Amino acid sequence: MTDIPGSSSMVDRGFVTYSNEAKMEMLGVRAETLATYGAVSRETALEMAMGALARSRAGIALAVTGIAGPDGGSAQKPVGTVWFGLALKGRPAQAELHTFDNRGRDYVRRQTVRTALSLALAALEKA
Repeated sequence: MTDIPGSSSMVDRGFVTYSNEAKMEMLGVRAETLATYGAVSRETALEMAMGALARSRAGIALAVTGIAGPDGGSAQKPVGTVWFGLALKGRPAQAELHTFDNRGRDYVRRQTVRTALSLALAALEKA
């Protein structure tokens, strides 16, 4: 999104929170949530989105937590598992699960970006 000239008038900030510690410190994800559900979960995605919204001047926040590979997958959460959290001011946060084909890390990341942008656009159209 920030490749577009003038995007600074629309984009307030971004958070890169790979570690659980960063999720807790920067976005307020609860340790109990991470311990109970894991970093790649509906609950974590929701708390990430709500935390980003609360810690910015934005009207919308989108959070992504997933397994891009090539390692890190399991039978329950294979590579390609991605949870999206979406929070809009004045509305309940929502989460959505997508499982992308394991065609490599770059593929999963590209599909994640496309899906995240689509979710954000759809939410803004309804607003």
